[in-house]
Amino acid sequence: MLIKVCGMKHAKNIVEVSELNPDLMGFIFYPPSPRYVVGTLLPETIKEIPSNIIKTGVFVNAGKKEILKLTELFHLNAVQLHGSETPQLCSELKNEGLKVLKALRPDDSLSILAQEYHDVCDMLLFDTPSPQHGGTGQKFDWSLLESYNGKTPFFLSGGIGVEDAETLKNLENIHPMGVDINSKFEIEPELKDVSRLKTFINKIRGCV
Repeated sequence: MLIKVCGMKHAKNIVEVSELNPDLMGFIFYPPSPRYVVGTLLPETIKEIPSNIIKTGVFVNAGKKEILKLTELFHLNAVQLHGSETPQLCSELKNEGLKVLKALRPDDSLSILAQEYHDVCDMLLFDTPSPQHGGTGQKFDWSLLESYNGKTPFFLSGGIGVEDAETLKNLENIHPMGVDINSKFEIEPELKDVSRLKTFINKIRGCV
């Protein structure tokens, strides 16, 4: 199971978390978020992250031009689109050589909606709906995903904490490709608890 640590912002914390070797690290490019990185984080900090970690920019309803400008400036190789972005935009970004993750609302129309993005996204991400577009620390009902029959692999997100590790490893009717973790591992907004992250990652990877 892949592990994505999202909402990274401060250089020292980024280095510490990268040493845990998550599969993906996420950086927020949505100005209303307290985890917004522009003006705080130097692009060189992201560039120095080991190349085996997928560096992911999280955008909410940004235009193609802005996304491409920031992905180049901050040395990103993937984008996570967390708003109402169209399949066309996903396709255009994928054609630019970026990996594309699209966040979707888990509800009764999930499989129908996911089908629209099937050919234009590398992965989907199912997160708790909120005006903040993520980072709420709230779970949704995972059983909603039992009806998902799409072909696109997905990440499970929304209020996942250390206590969920065993449940995630033993899911029977849901088969996420990975998990996206954020606020439940923060000492305060923007700052991750490296010890808790290490515990969770070791449990998921069967190292303990």
